[in-house]
Amino acid sequence: MPEAIWISFAFGLGLLVKTIGLPPLIGYLAAGFVLSGLSASTGIPIEATDALGHIAHLGVLLLLFTVGLKLKLRSIVSAEVIGGSLLHFAITCAIFTPGIYLLMEVPWKTALMLAIALSFSSTVLAAKVLESKRELRAFHGRVAIGILIMQDLIALGAMSLAAGQIPSPWALVVFALPLLRPLLFRLLDASGHDELLALLGLLLALVLGGYGFESVGLSSELGALVFGAMLASHPRAQELSKSLWSVKEVFLVGFFLQIGIGGLPGTDALLFAMIAGLILPFKGILFFFLLLAFRLRARSGFLSSLALTNYSEFGLIVASIAVPEWLVPLAISVSFSFLFSAPLNRFSHTLYERFAQKLTRFESSKHHPDEQPLSLGDTRVLIMGMGRTGTAAYDWLSDEQPKLMGLDSDPAKASQHQKQGRNVVFADAEDASFWNGLHMPAVESVILAMGDIEGKLIAARMLRKLGFKGFIVAHTMFEDEARQIREAGADEAYLTMSETGVALASHLSEKAPAKPSLATGHSG
Repeated sequence: MPEAIWISFAFGLGLLVKTIGLPPLIGYLAAGFVLSGLSASTGIPIEATDALGHIAHLGVLLLLFTVGLKLKLRSIVSAEVIGGSLLHFAITCAIFTPGIYLLMEVPWKTALMLAIALSFSSTVLAAKVLESKRELRAFHGRVAIGILIMQDLIALGAMSLAAGQIPSPWALVVFALPLLRPLLFRLLDASGHDELLALLGLLLALVLGGYGFESVGLSSELGALVFGAMLASHPRAQELSKSLWSVKEVFLVGFFLQIGIGGLPGTDALLFAMIAGLILPFKGILFFFLLLAFRLRARSGFLSSLALTNYSEFGLIVASIAVPEWLVPLAISVSFSFLFSAPLNRFSHTLYERFAQKLTRFESSKHHPDEQPLSLGDTRVLIMGMGRTGTAAYDWLSDEQPKLMGLDSDPAKASQHQKQGRNVVFADAEDASFWNGLHMPAVESVILAMGDIEGKLIAARMLRKLGFKGFIVAHTMFEDEARQIREAGADEAYLTMSETGVALASHLSEKAPAKPSLATGHSG
C-alpha cells in the first residue's frame, strides 16, 4: 500500500530531523524526495495519488481556517500590511521579470508569470512556524499574516487573469457573509465540547469555506480563512482551534510529502532553483526595509520579514495555470526555500539579539503606535501575559492590590481587557526594544504567565539584567522548563497541573462540610 510507505517514511524522517532541533515538516519534505529517488532508482512507481493530493489540500484548508480563528480582521487592515505587500509585489516583479528574461531566455510573458510566482511567500510555512511559537497574535505575527493574506488575494487575481476567467456573479454573495455570523455563533455554542465541535470546524472549513467558495469561482483557501476569521471574536474560537489541531497536523503531512514526491528535478530545474535560492535573502531584505519605512521597529520588521523569506505553494498554483512547464523548477525552489526558512525562523529571536545593534540603526525616529516605549508609573505588581492564567491571577489580586498592571502582546486582547475594566496594555515581552524603553520604578513583583517558554526565559533574564530585585514567579507544564526559568532569574516556577491540584484541594477544604466524629455516631 502506498499509504503505508508514505506514513513510514514521513514518521521516520520527521522524527530524525526533530532530534536535531529542526521542524518535522522538513523531514516530511525530505521523505517525499527520498521516495521519489527510490522510485527513479528501482523502477517501482511511487507517485502522489489523488488521495494524497486531496489530503494535502484538506490540510491547507484546515490550517488556514485555524489561522482565521486567531485573526482580528480590523488589525490586518493597516498601512504596513497593505502598503508593504503591494510595494513588495511591484518591486519584486519589476526586478525579477527582466532578470529571468535575460538569464533564462524566455518570453516576457513567461518571465512575468515566473516573477509573480516567486513574489509570494508561503502562507502554510509562515503560519505553521508562527503558530508553533505562539506568535500569530504578536504584532510581527499579525503583520506577516496580513501581508500573506494580501498576497493570496493578489495571487487569486493573477490566476484569474492567466486563466482568462472571472469569478461567478454569485461570488458577490460573499459580501453578505457577515450576516451569517450570529447563526454561526449559535451553532458554535450548541456544538458542545466533543466531536460535534470538531465536525462543525470541518463543515465550515472544508464545506462552506472550501467547496462553497470554489463553487462561485473563488479560492477554497480564501474561503477557509474567511470562515475562520468570522468566528475569531467568539469566546470559544480557541477551543474550536484546539479540537482541529491533530486532524490538521496529520493532513498537512500530506502537503509536504506531495511536494517531494512530485519528482526529481533535471539540470535546468536545479539551476533555476539555485538562482532562486541565491536571491531569496534579498526578498527578506526588501520586506525588512519596507516595513521600517512604515515605522515598525527593527525587531518587528526583522521577525516579520524572516517569516516571509520563502517562496509560496500558492505560486505553484499560479504556475500550474499560467506556465505549467515551469512547475517542477518552481516546486524545487519552494522546497529549497522551506529548508532555508524553517531553521532560520526557529532561531529568529536569537538571530535578532545577535544583530540588534546593527539593525536598530535603520529604525525611524518615529515608531509605530503599537510599538511605543512603556512606563509603568506606580504599578506594584506586573502580570506579563493576559491569557486565562494571567487573567485569573489579575482578578484574584485586583481586590487587595489596586496598583496592578497586565501586559499582553495582542493589542486586540489588551483592548478587550480594558473594556472589561482591567488595567492591561499592549507590550511584547520578547521585544528587546520594549525592555530598552521600559520604566518600572515601583514594581515589586512580576508574574510570568505567557504561553511559551521562550518568552518567559527572555523576560526573566531581561528583568534581572535591568537590575530588578523583586519577586518573579512563573508557571509551566514541565519540570525541565521550570528549572530553565529559575536559572534565567525567576524566584519560583510552579508546575501548572500541580498548582491546579492544590487549588482544587483548597476549594474542597473551604467548601466541604465537616466530617462527623465517631463520638457522635449511632451505636448498633
